[in-house]
Amino acid sequence: MTKVLYITAHPHDDKGSYSMAVGKAFMDEYKKVNPDDEWIHVDLYKEKIPHIDLDVFSGWGKLQSGKGFEELSSEEKSKVGRLSELCEQFISADKYIFVTPMWNFSFPPVMKAYIDSVAVAGKTFKYTEQGPVGLLTNKKALHIQASGGIYSEGPAAAMEMGHRYLSVIMQFFGVPLFEGLFVEGHAAMPDKADEIKEKAIARAKDSAHTF
Repeated sequence: MTKVLYITAHPHDDKGSYSMAVGKAFMDEYKKVNPDDEWIHVDLYKEKIPHIDLDVFSGWGKLQSGKGFEELSSEEKSKVGRLSELCEQFISADKYIFVTPMWNFSFPPVMKAYIDSVAVAGKTFKYTEQGPVGLLTNKKALHIQASGGIYSEGPAAAMEMGHRYLSVIMQFFGVPLFEGLFVEGHAAMPDKADEIKEKAIARAKDSAHTF
């Protein structure tokens, strides 16, 4: 059975967010086309996503020195254990759908915290004498991103860092297929906002048939 992680990084739902509305359209259509696939929604605004902090470094250090998990402090156990759960869930999936808005030319900080939780040597990549090698070579990923202006092309494309960051990370992990679906320009062209949204929803539904 194919496992799909639907990873959203927006505090609003599909009624208040362009990216979430397009993401939901993709999700609903995908489920119709692939009814037997397992679909897991990872809502980063509702999930516990620990930041890599002093407790995490301390806990990792103890484990690397040979101490058992039971020897960690309660805070270390909670954070290190949760980071391990997130990573194991990520590598167990076959497909990833990332849904984000563009905030300040990137994505919300909770997405960076999530990526940090799954970027683990020996799990999603490994170090070799020739350099790092990605381990997720049989996966595929899609990024649905909404932005008020147009950043997928033209002069402003150099300012866009959210999709480009995820693209680099997916390459680093060895994911061979990473696509982008952009919902953009609705703030710059408010008179066309509904049209922009509907066209993006149509593209999402089409993409659901081939992803």
